[in-house]
Amino acid sequence: MRNSQGLTLLELMVSLSIVSALLIFALPSYQDFIIKMRVDNEIHQLQRLLLVTRNNAINSGSNTILCPLEGGTICNGDWNSELSIFIDLNDNQQFDSISERLILTKEGISHGDKLLYAKFRDKVTYAPTGNLSGLSNGTFRYCPTNKYELARGIILAISGRFYLSTDSNLDGIEENRSGKPLDCE
Repeated sequence: MRNSQGLTLLELMVSLSIVSALLIFALPSYQDFIIKMRVDNEIHQLQRLLLVTRNNAINSGSNTILCPLEGGTICNGDWNSELSIFIDLNDNQQFDSISERLILTKEGISHGDKLLYAKFRDKVTYAPTGNLSGLSNGTFRYCPTNKYELARGIILAISGRFYLSTDSNLDGIEENRSGKPLDCE
C-alpha cells in the first residue's frame, strides 16, 4: 500500500459539483442580502440627516433646510444628487454662502439606485419648534435598481417626526403608514 498525496479526478469532480450546486442556490440570496444592506445603509444615513436638520432648527431658533442644492444655492428636488443641510437665516429658502452656514453634506446616490420624495417637494424645512414648515411632509423612498421590492422608506409627519416603512402584511414589500406599498415609479 502506498500513501496518496492528492485527489482523484472523481473526487475533484464530485467536490466541484457540490460547490457549484451550493453557489447556484446561495448566490441570488447573497445578492439580495448585499442590496438590502445598501438600502439599509442609505436609509440610516437619511435618518441621521433628518435628525441633524431638526436638532439644528431647534438649537438655532431658525428654519433649517435639507435639500439637494443646484449650483450650491437653490434646492432643486433631485434627491439622487448630493444632499445639504443649512440654516436659512434670511428665510429665502436658498443657501447664501456669505451669511448662512452649511451644516452637513451627504454624497449623492450611486449604483443607479433612486431616492424619491413626495411629488413637487424640493426640500425638507424644519421650523424652530421642531415641526415641519410648509409643504415638507411626505415619504422618502429608497429604490434599488431593478429590485423595487426591496425598497424602504421614511415617512415624515408634519409634527417633524419620522417613521420607517414596515412590511406590516408580511408579503416581503414594505408599506407606508397607510398600508400602501412603497411606490418607486
